[in-house]
Amino acid sequence: MLITSDRLLTTLEIPGHRIVRSLGLVHGICVRARFFAVDIWAEIRMFFGGKIAVYEALSAQARDEALKHLISQAEALGANAVIGIRYDASVMFSGSTEFFCYGTAVFIEEA
Repeated sequence: MLITSDRLLTTLEIPGHRIVRSLGLVHGICVRARFFAVDIWAEIRMFFGGKIAVYEALSAQARDEALKHLISQAEALGANAVIGIRYDASVMFSGSTEFFCYGTAVFIEEA
């Protein structure tokens, strides 16, 4: 069964549903390196101020990829929802960032 966006929650409960089985921790990870040309543009933006949209877009893509990995892992376990989802990010080394998400894979049914 495919996990839809309404079954990906940061909460530990799903209104109108009950958790039948907890299938364990699932996670997704994505490591992205910055691009030289993007860094030059970002330096200019930092000098003049304002948001750096290109970095926002790269971060959003990396978070989405990490979430896709989490969903694939949960579906492989037989889950139809993931609860308690959290995100984290850290610098791996200069110029690259790790995006990480984790949660609990569950099988739910309507209450």
